[in-house]
Amino acid sequence: MEQPSDLGLVDGLARLSFLVQGELAPVAAEHGLSLVQLRLLGILRDRTPGMQELARHLELDKSSTTASSPAPNAAAWIQCTPAPHDGRAVLVARTADGHTLAREGEAAVGRRLEALAAGLTEAQRTRLAQLASLLVATAG
Repeated sequence: MEQPSDLGLVDGLARLSFLVQGELAPVAAEHGLSLVQLRLLGILRDRTPGMQELARHLELDKSSTTASSPAPNAAAWIQCTPAPHDGRAVLVARTADGHTLAREGEAAVGRRLEALAAGLTEAQRTRLAQLASLLVATAG
């Protein structure tokens, strides 16, 4: 394999971001979701956040969070329940249909991103995963 030219940190991360978004968009579209809704289902995989936490994960202000799921079918895949610790707050979770949709989306995203990284050696893939994890952990 020919050695690629070094894009540098900024251009490399930006172009990688575009590549990843380019893989996520078709998955969202195949399931009738926006990218924000796909992210929402991903966030709800392992947590039941309140609106403020959800807004933080989606990088939206709290008032915009309720607008992140306006699709007519959204009620089929997310539910809001009163928070036990604060009657004014709500917790957001996936419904059974939401779990199914999220599993399908996660599998499709996984296949597409695995294909994107297919040209890397196992050591490079491991290192990329470590560096991505470090960036995510230190950014937020």
